[in-house]
Amino acid sequence: MSDSHSISGKHLVLLVFMNLVWGLNLISSKIGVAQFPPIFFTALRFGSLALFLLPLLKIHRGQMQNLFLAAMLTGPAAFSLLFMGVYYAEDAATVAIASQMGVPISTLLSIWLLGETIRWRRTLGITLAFIGMVVISFDPRVFAYWEGLALVVASTFFSSLGVIFVKRLYNIRALELQAWIAIVGGSVLLMLSLLFETGQWQSMQAADWKGWTALAFTTLMSSLVAHTAWYYLVSKYPVTSLSPITLLSPLFGIFFGVTLLNDHLTARMLIGGAVTLIGVFIVVMREKKLVDTGT
Repeated sequence: MSDSHSISGKHLVLLVFMNLVWGLNLISSKIGVAQFPPIFFTALRFGSLALFLLPLLKIHRGQMQNLFLAAMLTGPAAFSLLFMGVYYAEDAATVAIASQMGVPISTLLSIWLLGETIRWRRTLGITLAFIGMVVISFDPRVFAYWEGLALVVASTFFSSLGVIFVKRLYNIRALELQAWIAIVGGSVLLMLSLLFETGQWQSMQAADWKGWTALAFTTLMSSLVAHTAWYYLVSKYPVTSLSPITLLSPLFGIFFGVTLLNDHLTARMLIGGAVTLIGVFIVVMREKKLVDTGT
């Protein structure tokens, strides 16, 4: 890893591009779940990703239990809830903000399960993040679809819990982990979809180019291109230098939600969103290590 914390110009452009892709990914997901049942759309995404990453699968003796739990929590558990939340929420912008709750929740779980200690700055950041979400939740427009927002926040909890098991793994490359998440996620989500959803085949027949493009974008651009670029940059720079810039992702998500999906932002949503993102920024500035599951 480079000793310099200063990010070069070309790598900064790459980092901004990654966040642009992640912001657009939220819009693609919103389009996708409008044409496919949400769990089925997630299964298609993971199944498609598995086709690309299958050659990377390896058995890691003595680690398979933690690897399976990490894959289950960060894959089927987190993403089924996330895409259901995207389906029920009317505004992609609020989903973009709620999805950032994984940062403070992950820190809280590390305190509880790993015995990690934090000081007043991260405590302040976590408090602000939750206060901001409360402000957003009680906005009359958001309150009308509070179930969707609650599902998104719940998805960040399971994803953060999965990170605890990721932290117990060793000598497993990020793309190997991604491959296991894709294989486990695709198969489990397909079973869940068959149990709890209907109309899967009909949705595939009725989907137009927008729906299939949305699926391709989430699989190729978000999971493969953007996250591979993230892992490359993590190998070059300290995560503390990179992670604050990833807050561009929800900002892009809000921007594209307003401009492409005609989301309407109220004053309370803007204030609550600003408070949440400030809190998340404080937390990521104090974190010494950040684990990303590449999904």
